[in-house]
Amino acid sequence: MTEEFEVKIVITNRFHYAREAGQNPHSGFMSFQHFRGEKLYSDIVVRPEARMTETERVECYPVSADAEENGREQGYYPDSTVVYIRILWKEFEPEKGKYNYDFIQSIIDEAKRHGQTLIFRLMAHSTRACDDVPAWLKEIMPCPERPPMERVKDSPTDPRFMEYFLEAIRALGARFDSDPVFESIDISLPGSWGEGHNLHLYPDNLFETIMDTYLEAFPHTQLMTQIGRPELIAYAAERGRIVGWRGDGLGEPHHLQELYPSRIEKVAEQWKIAPVSFEAYWWLGEWERKGWDIDKIIETTLSWHLSSFNGKSMPVPEMWKEKVDGWTAKMGYHFVIDSFTLPEVASAGETVDMILRIDNVGVAPVYKKIPLLIRIGQQKLPTDIDVTHWLPGKHEEQIYIKVPNEAGVYDVSIGFEYDLPVYFASDAKREENFYGVGKITVNK
Repeated sequence: MTEEFEVKIVITNRFHYAREAGQNPHSGFMSFQHFRGEKLYSDIVVRPEARMTETERVECYPVSADAEENGREQGYYPDSTVVYIRILWKEFEPEKGKYNYDFIQSIIDEAKRHGQTLIFRLMAHSTRACDDVPAWLKEIMPCPERPPMERVKDSPTDPRFMEYFLEAIRALGARFDSDPVFESIDISLPGSWGEGHNLHLYPDNLFETIMDTYLEAFPHTQLMTQIGRPELIAYAAERGRIVGWRGDGLGEPHHLQELYPSRIEKVAEQWKIAPVSFEAYWWLGEWERKGWDIDKIIETTLSWHLSSFNGKSMPVPEMWKEKVDGWTAKMGYHFVIDSFTLPEVASAGETVDMILRIDNVGVAPVYKKIPLLIRIGQQKLPTDIDVTHWLPGKHEEQIYIKVPNEAGVYDVSIGFEYDLPVYFASDAKREENFYGVGKITVNK
């Protein structure tokens, strides 16, 4: 008696790195206080000796109408799929207990219209007198003014200040939590811009109250907090929440070499589960004038696994274009298709085994669950692959797919089904957001 064995021939198609055809969502340079493709703010020569930034007109949204926008003629800026918007408390709550929800909705709508996700911060005040706390708050308590020739100013220390501000945060979350346009909500601390100036003026338990409020107000939205209080990340973890962090003042040597490292050490592994973001001290044009080492900044931030960067929407010096393009090609996630293995032939309706090998050549995972699909012919089939597990490095995924019931030769491709285009860093042929990885013959 002779036994017959069916020999399955499998084919492995190999691919190589090629820069993505567009900027992926959730990572890269952010537009700041305006949206993708709009005019850049003009470069400004600052006067640090006078403790003045001279950028105050572009620090709050909406930006002052007299702000110059000639930046695209002065330099270069990468494409942005993330927008960072921060607004003043007085814009959201012009009268106590009366909230301007339409204003927030207009920002969300603009982000969506421009193909961007939104990082958002409600801040109590900025530095200018016209960018202060709401007028109604000043009728209740004394509010500090900015000291002459100083760059920043303090927030009120009256306990009612944060009590009222956190009521506004609750109102914001009650209306807008879960909106898919939100990339994250940036937690606001006391001080100018909500960035944590003179926190020693406040009791330690206040910061836990702030975190508790944001956790309760935004149970379904990613939160980020300042690296200046890294212990808040552990506090949130004890309450079952994963919170990312951001650092202000990137580029300035003291921040880069001393302040950041000691704080980041306390949350060294957080990047594996939550995003890391930075905001420039000044902006890249001023970095160049001050002689700051762009190569060192890039190398260091990549070692800290940043996903996004706020360069203040001012032009990047043309001489740094190649360096900045290389930076964006590493920050966040960048998925290379190493190979795809599939059977050469299958029977109609058969479930077959395919193997996808991926190399994430970025420095972070993607933190949003983006569905990965297999397309056979024109039929799109879901997979159960969780791409948030693709940390930097190589990954292998086994996929079981049922082939069509009709005989024929079918193209096989992979792609993401998402609100925004998601690209592989691959030389595989791309068509309608899907990348060709092979062919399969289906027999009756």
